[in-house]
Amino acid sequence: MNIALRPRKPFLHFSHQNLKWVSNYTAQTPPFPPPHPANHRTAFLNGQNPHNPLDYELSIVSALKSCSSHLAISHGQQIHSLVLKSGLESNVFIRNSLINMYAKCGCIGEAKSLFDTGSGLDSVSCNIMIGGYVRFGRLGDARELFDVMPKKGCVSYTSMILGLVQNGCWNEAVDVFKDMWVEGVMPNEVTMSSVISACCHLGGIWDCRLLHALMKKIGLEVFVLVSTNLVHMYCVNSCLRDAKTLFDEMPEPNMVSRNVMLNGYSKAGHLDLARDVFERMPTKDVVAWGTIVDGYAQVGRLAEAFTMYRAMLQSGLGPNEVMVVNMISACGQLMAFHEGKQFHSATIKTGFDCFDFIQATIIYFYGACHKICAAQLQFELGSKDHVASWNALVAGLVRNGKIELARQLFNEIPERDVISWSSMISGYSQSEQPNMAVELFHEMVSCDVKPNEITMVSVLSAIATLGILKEGRQAHEYIRNNSIPLNDNLLAAIIDMYAKCGSIKTALHVFHQIKDKTCSVSPWNAIICGLAMHGHAQLSLQMYSDLQKRNIKPSAITFIGVLCACCHSGLVALGEQHFNSMKTLYGVEPNIKHYGCMVDLLGKAGRLAEAEKLIRGMPMKADVVIWGSLLAACRTHGNVEVGEWAAESLAGVEPSHGGSRVLLSNIYADAGRWEDAFLVRRAMKSQQVARSPGYSGVI
Repeated sequence: MNIALRPRKPFLHFSHQNLKWVSNYTAQTPPFPPPHPANHRTAFLNGQNPHNPLDYELSIVSALKSCSSHLAISHGQQIHSLVLKSGLESNVFIRNSLINMYAKCGCIGEAKSLFDTGSGLDSVSCNIMIGGYVRFGRLGDARELFDVMPKKGCVSYTSMILGLVQNGCWNEAVDVFKDMWVEGVMPNEVTMSSVISACCHLGGIWDCRLLHALMKKIGLEVFVLVSTNLVHMYCVNSCLRDAKTLFDEMPEPNMVSRNVMLNGYSKAGHLDLARDVFERMPTKDVVAWGTIVDGYAQVGRLAEAFTMYRAMLQSGLGPNEVMVVNMISACGQLMAFHEGKQFHSATIKTGFDCFDFIQATIIYFYGACHKICAAQLQFELGSKDHVASWNALVAGLVRNGKIELARQLFNEIPERDVISWSSMISGYSQSEQPNMAVELFHEMVSCDVKPNEITMVSVLSAIATLGILKEGRQAHEYIRNNSIPLNDNLLAAIIDMYAKCGSIKTALHVFHQIKDKTCSVSPWNAIICGLAMHGHAQLSLQMYSDLQKRNIKPSAITFIGVLCACCHSGLVALGEQHFNSMKTLYGVEPNIKHYGCMVDLLGKAGRLAEAEKLIRGMPMKADVVIWGSLLAACRTHGNVEVGEWAAESLAGVEPSHGGSRVLLSNIYADAGRWEDAFLVRRAMKSQQVARSPGYSGVI
């Protein structure tokens, strides 16, 4: 966002000739407080009307304001009748008060009728109508009026930006703000809070830094509302150091500010820093307790989560429904069955089990813990009117490999939403039925259900498995044409799809378009692994080097791509360096795939003794892939002793693996041990072990 700063203009310029409804006597401290608007409303309804015309008109405005505040539409309509009888409907102040009353009470049609009776467009009535349209979701009408209204001011722009942000139109909200700035209209703290919110959803730390600089320049950073939103913006973009610096500079952070900083640390997994913020809070509300409890639960520290939960109860606060949902969900993610059952019991005792979304969370929990019968029982006992419960059971069945039962339940859902379709498509994609996933996606579109970014991730994954580039391009085009939000997971899925469908150039093109906007490691993983898979090892390692310069932590998947790239290039020393850095520098525990890459790397380099030592020192048992890699390396380098060990171990893991027997036979043959080779072949024949023939997934 490149915004040229203009000289600051005064917000309002008053001319004494144009002032209305202002008395000309010297202001003095009134002996009694001014009458409350509700008093005017009551007086009007009781027939007590002032005799002075000016006081009468002021009283009408005040009474209508009271009706607006209390949404008292019937009283407002009675006052409207009095206005018509008094012949004051042409008074612009009274007319605007009536429009405001009808708009706030949800009677947009009546407000629009009054608005249309005006002699011309004035900015006050336009602002009232735009605010009413925005409040009740009529964004198209709001934008149409906004575009034609005269003399747009700060209120006009703020109302329009707020409406766009509330309806998820982030880019359009930022565009309106740019127009506002170009027109020389100064924003206020509410405007900037909405703009910051839009930038949080769009991502991109550089735009956020520009906004922060702008706030400093025009002096709005001093508002707690603005600085709190800036802290949230930095937290969302994983710039916690900047967030903490700004938080520490706030003269008087309020409860919301502290909760935002606490949530930022908690979501990033920095629980020690989150705990420090939590302990320094002068007062702790249920949101703060819920954040710290959920933070511990999300990183698997359930014991500490329960300790904090009990401490909250001892402080006199009880859980809210959000905390209960988070705890049960965390227990499901960690498969902590006994702890989750305790929270299920707590929901019954507190009466929270009557909420449909908690009912759905309990079904999800039992499904995640592989207690599918309990999940089905919970579903049968609960309400069937809530689609979330249907979706939770479908997801549970999918997770437990019961795809056919999931599809039967899916077909019975009275009104499927996007989550229903997404769960079923994801189930097919994950259960090696990519054709069914793509077919169901086309059915979803034909039923006029708009997919979201989660749906499209599963669809692209299925297409990547099938390797159909044409289908992948069509899916990417659909995402663009339907303005589906491009989060990091979806961008990674697009890059991965192009790479696996053979178009690595397109994958690189997409990545270069978004790499400066991404704030997570997923898109980087997709391009690093894709380049390694296509044999572009040096470029893959260059991407990893670029990633290291950014404030993004590599994941386990990152290192799979890096080690594969080293393997393709035969860079043993560099591969060992990256393998050792996983735990020491980044705290990533190597899994069996990383060990497999290292065995393959050492084996191809002929360093079979080191490969054997690595396998013997692994914290887990080697799988078929590792033994197969070692055995193939033994064939290449003619190492009979290690090859015998690898073949024997592979036969122990998978006795019917014919390829290992063939490799061992070839190793014996290469070494001139023809009798041993013959014995291996004869054993294969007697045991009826066959080698599966190779085939192509493309032809």
